Formats: sequence, structure tokens, C-alpha cells
Amino acid sequence: MTDASSNTIIRVALDVPLDRTFDYAAPGPLAIGSRVSVGFGPRQMVGIVLGHATHSEFDLKPARPIEDRLPPLPDDWLALVRFAADYYACAPGPALFTALPPALRAPRPFIPARDPQYRLTPAGRDWQPPRRAARQCELHAALAASPLARSSARAIAADAGRRLDDWLAAGWIEEIDDQPAALTLGPLPALTVAQQQALDQLPRDGFSPTLLFGITGSGKTEIYLRRIAETLAAGRQALVLVPEINLTPQLESRFRARFPNTVIACLNSSQPERARSEAWVAAWQGRARLVIGTRLGVFAPLPELGLIVVDEEHDASFKQQDGLRYSARDLAIWRAHRAGVPILLGSATPSLESWRHADAGRYGRVELAERATGAALPAIHLIDIRRLPLDDGLSVPAIEALARCRDKGEVSLVYLNRRGYSPALSCTDCGWIAGCPSCSAKLVLHLRERQLRCHHCGHHQPVPHACPDCGNPDLKPLGQGTQRVEAALTRVLPGARIRRIDRDTVSHRDAWAEVYQAIHDGEVDVLVGTQMLAKGHDFPTLSLVVALNTDGGLYSADFRASETLFSQLMQVAGRAGRAERPGTVLVQTQLPEHPLYQALCRHDYPGFAATLLDERKQTDMPPYCHQFVVRADSEKLADARAFLGALVAALPAIDGVCVYDPITASMVRLEGRERAQVLVQSAQRGPLRRMLAELTAQAPVLAKPYGRHLRWSVDVDPLEL
Repeated sequence: MTDASSNTIIRVALDVPLDRTFDYAAPGPLAIGSRVSVGFGPRQMVGIVLGHATHSEFDLKPARPIEDRLPPLPDDWLALVRFAADYYACAPGPALFTALPPALRAPRPFIPARDPQYRLTPAGRDWQPPRRAARQCELHAALAASPLARSSARAIAADAGRRLDDWLAAGWIEEIDDQPAALTLGPLPALTVAQQQALDQLPRDGFSPTLLFGITGSGKTEIYLRRIAETLAAGRQALVLVPEINLTPQLESRFRARFPNTVIACLNSSQPERARSEAWVAAWQGRARLVIGTRLGVFAPLPELGLIVVDEEHDASFKQQDGLRYSARDLAIWRAHRAGVPILLGSATPSLESWRHADAGRYGRVELAERATGAALPAIHLIDIRRLPLDDGLSVPAIEALARCRDKGEVSLVYLNRRGYSPALSCTDCGWIAGCPSCSAKLVLHLRERQLRCHHCGHHQPVPHACPDCGNPDLKPLGQGTQRVEAALTRVLPGARIRRIDRDTVSHRDAWAEVYQAIHDGEVDVLVGTQMLAKGHDFPTLSLVVALNTDGGLYSADFRASETLFSQLMQVAGRAGRAERPGTVLVQTQLPEHPLYQALCRHDYPGFAATLLDERKQTDMPPYCHQFVVRADSEKLADARAFLGALVAALPAIDGVCVYDPITASMVRLEGRERAQVLVQSAQRGPLRRMLAELTAQAPVLAKPYGRHLRWSVDVDPLEL
């Protein structure tokens, strides 16, 4: 037993999957939120002090404060993470360490680097980096727009430190000592009447969630910039969340041009660990006045927070799907409420949850119904392919439209949300289909690499020369992926310059910069890509969009599938005709009479949302109920189902809460493990929270007989069932 006579007993959270803190002996008083280095078994780990005690039942190991001159983690940040851990049923330690940047998770001091500012010299403005050196060009453009901090430069290019040193030695840049105190704004475009009216309607003080419902190209980003400028001018910080890592460079460059003397921190998982940690600490210390990040950016500590913006608030990528399964959008709303600041949720296709909140008056709603450039919305036409021959998924009308677009010197986009050459490889004799040995999924054919790949677990293997079951050498690809469509376009549009954009082609940091440069230089006729191309990108010369294989979303067992499909099609359609060229969208379908496609042709999101909300209300599905899912996986499906069955039997009956029987997951086998799940739902959050507390108390006990072979997790407000 240890008491406080000679040591201070502290209660420490560690990054271990146990819902408890651990007692350690500290050499002196330590504030809540302090980081300490402690021994845990054979490992030395970082712990975060969450409390104190006067005595402990154990002989305690020592805790050593981490001496890095950083203050204790702030109370409001700890409150945010505690709320997330409680709401999403996660142990406090893993939640805290999910929210921390990489360098602060290590049991060693983190000394923020001196962060000098640089600007171009006259010689540097005259010099231009090689055009094909995309990151150097982006770095040079950022410096041309405004002074740039070294930490911000590392967010643009991994080798920025070396480049800056070389350019400093060459006399192309110079170091400046102080960040200007006064807010300086770059060129301000004139607002349209609709934009000015929308800006005037936005609240300025107190917690006030507002849904900015603006059609694609309506200038929502300019509204964000104006509200952020007001926030910065008032001496406050602003947080901007975006759904895609690929959107942050484009958005960051626009924000840097508008706020040339403002320190901007960029937070996303593609950054080098050091750069991400530096940006996080800069926000914490108040040096960074504007933070732009993907979902992990919601945990950036901001002592002077004045505004939160969530762009494309409907996007599913705001929901983390493992570990701490949080929704960054929902946490941002909670954070704005606790801080008493406005939050702006922007989208052309809002989530049904946000749309219903706006209908009920819980959120404000401000609309932008016309494009900022004055351009008309693209005309959307349906191509009925039920009686049309297809050439690798392409109809004759689509091919002819693509050829006309190319002949006029305009860019077109072929949208297909499936990468690879074909989604399956089959034997024409015995019907064998290549399947993943570790997942209940077909292997996708990647023809150029001569590989079969699983897009779920990463397994890959060579393409067989013959059917492994019957020996037939005639193996046939089934369906189309982006590689196959790219090959078909090369054949039917001779001489066309085609660029494929999917996760196979933009896996490195420079890829998006190269794409934008190529389009800007007129080196692309046709873009072929997945939903990566549908979000937020602005290609002024793009006038035609062709959407392939969209009907699958209408047959999905996922009740959110039609909402997702409509959103994707509206977003990708919005890439066309954003400048002076009129836009056209062609959607190939076998169901042209379907209400979803009819609403799409009318650009009628409100009507489509009303129909979906009526269907959800009749079937008692979100947003008219609240849910959580308990998932279990094991080497044997029987064990996962047995555990869930015992758990359901052990739960008490709570009025208004429905606990469904265990079922196998839609993909029963993933990464070699068999999966099952239980759905729990209620019309009210209160009873559901009580059931969640009962479940998280019972589950660890019932899981013990299965040892390490069984894993279980809880997903609150799931997006996937």
C-alpha cells in the first residue's frame, strides 16, 4: 500500500484498452492534463494525469514528468475527449491518445522547433522552379502569396526544410523576424447579391448551428472566408473541417492567399508526424489562428476558438470507423455548444439528420440557390441503356458526347466509383470466381499490374494463367473498373489525353498538384475517376460529366445507399459547367423512371430529402430513431454469435429500447475473422444511453471465456449496418 506521505499519488490514463486509470507515485504535485512517463509491464509509456488520490492499495511505480516546457493539456480539450470517450463507448486512454498528435504520444520531451517565417526576395519572385516539380511549384506559390512559416511549409512538401535552406542560400527567400500583428486580407472578390444576403443572415455570437445549403458552385467557400475574416479580426481562432485529405492543399492555398499574414495550421493524416505535431502545438499555443483539418482536426486545442466551419458536412469520411468511432461533425457541434461559438455546416446535399434539424428549427438554414459565376446548373440527361449495346460499359451516346467535348477543346469527366480493371475474374467453363482467402469478397482485377487485389484487406496475388478448379485458360473479367474504362476510352477516342484518378494513381503527395497543373496547362481531355473527383474540386474547363454503373446503389441492403448515391451524383454533376462553358451530365441507367434520377434531373434535393424522410419515418429509421451496433469477430463465427447471444440474453428490458437478435455481418469474413453484430435502437437517446451503459458493463465479463480469440466493439450512431 502507498500513501501520500512521501509522494503524490496520481491517477493516469494510458493507451491501453481498459476502462480505468492507473495509480502511480509522482515526485511532487502534478496538474490535471500533465504528461508523464511511466512503466507499464515491460514498456515505458506516456500517461496523462486525470486525477489524484490520498492512498492506493498497491505498491506504486514512479511517474516521471515529461520535461518539454509544454503546459498541461487544457481543461476544455480534456472535456472534449472525455465526452467523446463516454458518448462513443471508448476507454478513456485510447480516446485521449487518438486525439493527441504523434509526437506527444512518445515518452520523451517534445520541443517545438523554432518556426521562422520566410518570404520571397525580388530574385526569388523572378525565379521559377521546374514546372514538373509540383511540390516546389506549390511551395513557391505559397511564398509568393504570403510569408510562410517553416512548419506550414512542411505541410506542403515533406522535404520543405531542405528546399527552404537551399533557397535561402541561393538568395531566393529571406527570413523575417515577426509575424505582423494586424490582420491583412488578400484580394476580395465582389459578392453576388445572394452571397451577401446569405452572409448577412449568419449569426455572429453564441452557439448557433447554421446549415449553409448551397448548390455546387454557389460560392460557399467565399462565405466561409468572410466569416473567418470577421473571427480573426476579433482576435479569435477559427477551425475548418474538410472531408478529404486531397481537398486540403487546394483549400489551404486559397486561404493563404486570403490571409497572407495569418499563421495557418494544417492537420491531416498524410502529413509527416513531426509537421502534424508542430501544427497541433501551434494551435494549442495560439500561434496558429486558423486550423484546416480532416476529421482528426476536431481535436485541435484552440484556446481562443471563435468559429467552426464543417465543409461538405454530409460526407461519411467524417465518421471514424475503428478505435474511437467518432463523428467529427457531431463532435464539432458539441464543441461549439460548449464554447458558445457559431458553427457553420455547408453542403449542396446535406445529411438527412442536419436537414431535419433545420426543418425543426434546431438549426438555422441559409440557402444559396444560384452559382456565384452566374453560370447555369448543368443539364442532366438520362441514357436508358436497357436496349443499348455497351462497349466496356460505355454507350454510343456517351462516346459521341465525349468526342464532341474533346473536339471543342473542353475537358470531360467519366465517373465510375470502382477502381481496378474489373471487379471480378471468372472462368467461362465452371463459373469459378476469384475470391479473397481472408475476406468474403471478390478479388478485383488490376490488369496493368497483372494482379488480383482485395480492396478490403490488401491481399494480392498474380493473375492465374488458368482456372484453378478446372484448368480452363479462358478467364473473363466481369464488370468495369476505372482501369478498364480508361483502356476503352483510349480505344474509342484515339489520340485523346486521358488521366485516371483513383487511389491507385494518387497515392503519393504530389499527385493532385500534378493533376491540377496538367488540367491548367490544357494537357488533359478526359478525366476518369472515382468519388475522389466528386468532392470540392474546381476544374473551370470541365463541361461534360458521364456517370457509369450507378444503379447498384438502388439495390443495396444499406438503408442509406440511396441518400449516398444521390449525394455522389449531385456532387460529381456539380463539377461541370462551373465557368463560362455550359455543363452537361449524362447518367447511364437501366432505371430512368426511378424517383431518385427524376429528382436528380431537377436538381431537387429538398424534394428528394422530403421523400427519404417520409420513408425513414414510416420504417422508424434514423433520423427518427437512435442506434448503436455491437460487433464481434472471432476465428469462428459460432463464437462471435454465441457471445452476442449471451450478451442479448443478459441485457435488462428497458422501455422504448429494441434489441435485435444477433445476425452475421454483411461481409461475414474480413481479414481472416468471422463477424456478427447486434443492432440496438430507440426513439429517445436517454433509454438508449442506459442500455449502452448496461451493455458495456456486461460485455467484458461475457467475453472472458473466449480469451483473446474474440474481439468486440460498439459503434454509436453507425453509418454502416
